[in-house]
Amino acid sequence: MNWEFEAEVFQWRGPAPYFFVATPDDVDAFLHDHLGELTYGWGVIPAQVRIGDTEIATSLMPRDGVYLVPLKVALRRAEQIDDGDLVRVRLSVGR
Repeated sequence: MNWEFEAEVFQWRGPAPYFFVATPDDVDAFLHDHLGELTYGWGVIPAQVRIGDTEIATSLMPRDGVYLVPLKVALRRAEQIDDGDLVRVRLSVGR
């Protein structure tokens, strides 16, 4: 399944900072409805993410009822993405 959406980048400030975007409601609904087909455990879902000209393999993580898309350092550097930026995300899950 494929989606394209805009989302705001936010930073989770732990021992090491991580940057994420949250998936929109329609994507969350699909992911929750098809979780058994998509997850490899603990609700984590493998995914391909493209922002701009950069595509990465990652895993969506459940948090507080929504799925978070982690933005790897290589992606953020290549696309010059920072906390608070609005980005257009292309997301693919499934086989």
